[in-house]
Amino acid sequence: MPSVKVMSAGAVQAMVEELGEAFERDNGCRLDRHFGTAGALRARFVDGEMTDLLILPAAMIAELDREGRFLHGTVRDLGRTVTGVAIRQGAPMPDISTPEAFKRTLLEARSVSYTDPKAGGSSGKFFAQLLERLGIAEQVNRKAVLGRRGYEVAQAVADGRAEIGTTFVSELLTVKGIRVVGPLPSALHNVNTYTAAVPTSASAPDAAMAFVRALTDPAKRSRWISAGLEPAFP
Repeated sequence: MPSVKVMSAGAVQAMVEELGEAFERDNGCRLDRHFGTAGALRARFVDGEMTDLLILPAAMIAELDREGRFLHGTVRDLGRTVTGVAIRQGAPMPDISTPEAFKRTLLEARSVSYTDPKAGGSSGKFFAQLLERLGIAEQVNRKAVLGRRGYEVAQAVADGRAEIGTTFVSELLTVKGIRVVGPLPSALHNVNTYTAAVPTSASAPDAAMAFVRALTDPAKRSRWISAGLEPAFP
C-alpha cells in the first residue's frame, strides 16, 4: 500500500495519530501526517497543495465539496468536540456555570489563553466573537496569551503563563498538568464536527479511504470518547 498524505485540523490530531499508528502497522504503509489550524490547511489545499485525505470542520468540507473538489462518496463525518475551559492542575476551580459567571471569571483572571483568530483556528475565531458578544473583548485581550493552535493554549495554562484557557476539549486533553473545568455554559455552547474527504487529485485514494474506515470503525468509538470527541459515526 502506498504512502498516504493526511492534512488534518488539530482538534482530531490525537485520534489521527493514535489510530494512524495502528493503521500503518496493519497495512504496511506510511501516513505522511500534517496538522494545523483549519483555516491554514484550507488555504494550503485551495492554493494547490496535494493531499490524499483532508480533515476539516464539516462546514469547510461541505463548501469545498460543492465546488467539486472531492471524490464522490468519500465525505465522512468523524467526530464532534466542544469548546471547553481549563486551569492548571491544583488551581482553584472557577465558576463557569452561567454566562454571567463565565464572564466574571474571565474578567477576574490574571491572564486568559485562547487561539489566535488570525492563525485560522475555528476555536479562536469563535472565542474572539464571543468576547465581543459579552462586551469584554478589550479587557480580556489586554491580558490574552494567544497560541497558534489549541495545544499551545493548553500548554500556556500548564506552564502557568495563563491562569485560564479555552479551546476544544479534544485539544486540552492532549497536555498534561491541566484540569478541564468543563464545556462553556449551555447558552454559550459551541460544538464543531470534523469531517474527512478524499480530494479528486489524490494519488492514493483507495488507501486514504481505507484509513477513513479505520478511523470510523465502530469498535474504536470508546477511544474517540476518551479523547474528548463524540463519534459522528454509528
